[in-house]
Amino acid sequence: MLSASEIARGTQGALGFLRLDRAAPLHFDNTMSVCLRSFRVMILVAPLQAVLLLLRYSNLTYAVDDLELVLVEALHYVVDWLLFPVIFYEVARCAAGSTVIRATSAPQLGEPAGHDHRPDRAVDRVGDADRRRDSMRLGLQLFILYWIVATTRMTLEANWPVSVMLMVLIWLPSELLSLVVDRFLGVAAIAT
Repeated sequence: MLSASEIARGTQGALGFLRLDRAAPLHFDNTMSVCLRSFRVMILVAPLQAVLLLLRYSNLTYAVDDLELVLVEALHYVVDWLLFPVIFYEVARCAAGSTVIRATSAPQLGEPAGHDHRPDRAVDRVGDADRRRDSMRLGLQLFILYWIVATTRMTLEANWPVSVMLMVLIWLPSELLSLVVDRFLGVAAIAT
């Protein structure tokens, strides 16, 4: 697992990204072993993701059995985690040379819990509680999209338009994957 010092440095770097501190990327080691170990965060966040999925599916119906739902969502979780570094690596490899490894691992080591950066799939919702939940979800999603843009901008030293374009490049495949998973599972809102 990640050591306490790695988690502390990652958290310090993550907070630096939020403050737009130019030194934030330097809190992350620029080695391949650290880059590969950063994927352990996926294991640390998995229980939170399981809770979020339980809450999500408590208000939805689906057309598959529970075991198939668990297997598909587990695969969705792993593929979604790997989309960002793979896309980012290929983009950064062309642009940044030695900063590639730091750029790939930094967002994961300091990723906000429940890293789901996809805007939620459209589901019919009504009532005040649903509107509050939707507002909170939208705020969290905007925060995470900002996180991706700020991390990209500072790690690659890119300007804002290039960072926003890279964020869209990272977000779009994830959103398409979510739509395919929902279609496969036959997800629908519970009529109230």
